[in-house]
Amino acid sequence: MSVTVETARVERGDDEYVDAAWDLKERIREQEGMLRQRRRFFENAYRRSTVYLYHDRGGRESTLVGFAAVRRDGYMLFLAVAPAYRGEGFGKRLIARVLKDHDSVSCHARTTNRAAMQFYQHVGFEIVRRIDSYYEDGGDAYYLSLGDDDGIIDRLSDLLRP
Repeated sequence: MSVTVETARVERGDDEYVDAAWDLKERIREQEGMLRQRRRFFENAYRRSTVYLYHDRGGRESTLVGFAAVRRDGYMLFLAVAPAYRGEGFGKRLIARVLKDHDSVSCHARTTNRAAMQFYQHVGFEIVRRIDSYYEDGGDAYYLSLGDDDGIIDRLSDLLRP
C-alpha cells in the first residue's frame, strides 16, 4: 500500500466525502454501467451509513481510492474502488474493516456483474439467494453474505494478509 494512502471512518449523519464518493460512483457507472443510483437516494443512504474509506493524499488534492457504506446491521449499501487502484487489495481491506465492526456483512450484487461476483466469492461471500427484478431497471441480483460463523476471525486475518 502506498505511504500516501490513508484510511478514515465517517460516522452516520456526516457528509464528509459524500461528493467524492458520488463522483467515484458516477465514474464507475459511466465506465462499467454499474452503480446506477439517483443522487438523492445515494446521499440519503450515505448519511444513514457508517462509511469506511481509503484516500490517497499523494497529489495536490486527496483522491478517493474506495469506500464501503454500511448500515448498522452490517448490510453494505455500496462498495466501490477506483479502477486505477483495483488489484491492490483495497476492496479486501474495506471488507475486513467492516468485519471488525460487524459479525457478518451482506450485500446485493447484479447477477450480470461478473467482476463483482468473482471478487465477493474470492473473499468468502456466499450466494444466499437470487432475486429477480431487484433493481429499478429490472436487473436481477444475488443476495450475498459473509461471516456469522466460527471461522470469521480466520477469514478476517486472511483478508488482511498481503
